[in-house]
Amino acid sequence: MMKKFFVLSLLVLFTLTLAACQRDEEEKEHAQGVLDDKILIGNTAVTTGDFGFVGQPFIAGMEAYLDMVNEKGGVFGRDIEIVHYSDGFDADTGMTYTQRLFEDDEIFAFVGHFGTPTVAATAEYLNLQGIPRVYYGTGTSTVATEEAEGGQRASFPVQPVYEFEGEMMLARAVGSFDAEKVGLLYTGDEVGLEIKAGMERLNEELDVEIVSYQVAGDDHDTEALSIVDADVDTVVLGMNQAPAVTSIYALLGQGLADKPVLTSYVCADASFVEFIYGALGAFPIYSNAWVNLFDEEGDWSEAYLEFQAEISKVDPDLEANTFAIAGWIAAMVFVEGMYRLEEQLDEDDAITWEAFIDAMESDIFEYPFGAPIDYRDGKRLGTQIMSLLQMQYDAEEEVGYFDVVEDFQSIDELLD
Repeated sequence: MMKKFFVLSLLVLFTLTLAACQRDEEEKEHAQGVLDDKILIGNTAVTTGDFGFVGQPFIAGMEAYLDMVNEKGGVFGRDIEIVHYSDGFDADTGMTYTQRLFEDDEIFAFVGHFGTPTVAATAEYLNLQGIPRVYYGTGTSTVATEEAEGGQRASFPVQPVYEFEGEMMLARAVGSFDAEKVGLLYTGDEVGLEIKAGMERLNEELDVEIVSYQVAGDDHDTEALSIVDADVDTVVLGMNQAPAVTSIYALLGQGLADKPVLTSYVCADASFVEFIYGALGAFPIYSNAWVNLFDEEGDWSEAYLEFQAEISKVDPDLEANTFAIAGWIAAMVFVEGMYRLEEQLDEDDAITWEAFIDAMESDIFEYPFGAPIDYRDGKRLGTQIMSLLQMQYDAEEEVGYFDVVEDFQSIDELLD
């Protein structure tokens, strides 16, 4: 009986040891998308149609940065390869491609997940999967939270979210232009409604007069006339690029003069200035900006010069394109997170989503194009500091450009 008991004990011990070894092997398995020679990332971003002028350079900027990293040896001895689909700025198509990237292509992370319709439509699905998402090509507040839990911890916004920008725009109107009466034209989509919500939230403290009208379609003349008749001190445009062009020309047609017009950071690109240069001079037009291209002496920064050198290998026409810079930053933030992970893992440790998330949360995240971002303690708020640009147009060179009129400031600094 004793022998049988001893044999049984050995069998149990062997079984438990085998199970423990199997668990150890399972724990060492890399996350999906981590292959022997490469790490797969992906996104769905519009590169054709009305918004192709935004998505195409964005993807080019990402590819330029990844090419540079891969030439230097990649991360974990692996190249980083991007899988991309163009969703036409359509939420249903974006959801289809998002599921394909996760379930069929089995990418490690979404990097530069793009466009308000797609990002908003896929947020719940991706939270359930828990897959890392680094940088969103949108400012939708869907991706923002102060205390991320569960699948939200895998989300790392970089751009400012629209509700915060709404607060910043009102702070600019009051702090930079001494406005006591602010006009707001906004679209009825996530962009306009969230900018409006942000302005109203800050105005609970400021209590200035806001005159607001929702616009739609290709005719904003009636709403623009109402803003002009209200004799506001400053006009805020809560909208994307295309409706902003329509509103600016509507304000011009209705006789707005000398009053500053504030646009979203999505308009801070030379291509946008070329669309509205006919209105420049009638009234000053400004844009927020979250990207800094200059060093402390006011010269082009080394980081920007590096971008120019690398993007010229992909497309020399994109050397001054802010959407290409945004794509470059998206890839940069992801890669910097992977470098941080590479330093923290032992050679035999698995490359997992949880390990990557922990690495991103382990310290304040600094990058050379903007203000530091803090992902610690569940903060997922994106950039909280912005500068102010004034739009200009060089008729001789036929190119738009910007003057920096206020350096990077927080809302508190603006209102102090």
